[in-house]
This record gives sequence, C-alpha cells and structure tokens, in this order.
Amino acid sequence: MGHRDEDEITLLSHVPVFTTLGPRELSRVAAVAVPRSFDAGHVIFREGDQSDTCYIVRRGHARAMREYLDGRSLTLAHFGPGDIFGELAMFDDEKRSATVETIDQLDAIAILGPDMRRLLREHSDIAVKLVISLGRRLRAANERIARQSFQTVQSRVAGVLSQLVIQAQAEGAGDVDVLVTVTQADVARLAGSSRESASRFLAVLERAGIVTQGRGRVTVHDPAALQGYVY
Repeated sequence: MGHRDEDEITLLSHVPVFTTLGPRELSRVAAVAVPRSFDAGHVIFREGDQSDTCYIVRRGHARAMREYLDGRSLTLAHFGPGDIFGELAMFDDEKRSATVETIDQLDAIAILGPDMRRLLREHSDIAVKLVISLGRRLRAANERIARQSFQTVQSRVAGVLSQLVIQAQAEGAGDVDVLVTVTQADVARLAGSSRESASRFLAVLERAGIVTQGRGRVTVHDPAALQGYVY
C-alpha cells in the first residue's frame, strides 16, 4: 500500500459517512478515489450540470450556493476538511442541485458515481450513514435560509466570519487573533449581500478593534465580540 493510499484511508476514516468502516472497507473506498486539486475561486460544478462525482475535502474550503438571475447568491452550506459534497448525484440522474465553488486552495479526493453506488450496494452501513449526513445538512440549510430571511447584513456578515473562525480553530487556530483567508468579495457573496454593504460593516468591526483587514485576509482578534453581532 502506497503512502498516498494510507493518507486517503486516514482521511476517509474521519469522514462521518465512513466512520463505521474497518481498514479493509476503507481501502476499497480509497482504491476508487482520485486526488483532485482546485485553485481558490474555482467552480467545481454548477447548478444544472450533468455529473455524478462526489468529493471529500482533504485541505481547504468550499461553499454550495444557489445563484439567482439578478446576481444574488444564497449560501446553502460550507465544506472543510473531512466534509463530503456532491453526493446527491449518487442516487439518480438528476442534475446538480447547487453550485459548488472553492473559497481557497482546495485539495480533495473524488469518487465517481458508479463506484460510489457499488460501494452503497455492498455496504448498507455506508448508505445509512449517508442518509443521516444528508438529513443533518438539509436541516442546517433550512435553518440558515430561515435566519438569512430576516437577518440584517451585519448579522449575516458576522455569521459568515464566525463560521470561518470556527473552521480555522478546528484546523489548529487559537482562541483569539484568528487569521481567516477570505476577501471582502467572498464575505459579501457568502453573506448574500452587496460588497459595499459588507465592506462598510467590516470597517465598523475594524474601528471597534474586533478585526484587522489585509489583502485577501481578515484577522479576527475577538471572536466572542464578533459573535455578539449574530442573531
């Protein structure tokens, strides 16, 4: 077994969908997985595309979003290391239900639909875990949509930054002075607001000493104070 296969088995063992599998089953999943890398701001697939590959994030972050004709977009989910996305297309021939775009440099492993469906047939516990995972994501998306329908721009922007802080902390960042790699345009898109509105609120946060902005990055000095803007 090569070093890459071992890395993939380690990654897969931490994905909630695959936690019940032993080394032999994980090695079967790893055997059909293909490494993929994407630059920041890359659209992995668009809503309406006809494709059936699912992806598991190794490094980096992406978001699923619904785009509207007037240029607005609504973020449905965030993905970080260990998360799986694109798996809805595993079950039938429906087109992609959302657009997935990378937030920063993203490394992933891809599993083609026919391979994933064969694994689901052979291992019922994978199918059960996948259904549970999808149910949780659906609830989270519904809650986020409900919140965004009445939240102010400030609350949505603060919520986006708070979520990115949580992800950074899960990857080893400290309790304060958390560096988040994100542009003002990214923050605005994630929050479903105009860039001007997001920029104005970020300036307010900076004057309050809660954040410091740099080129393509934000340092959140006081995550607790930032969370106070979220409702």
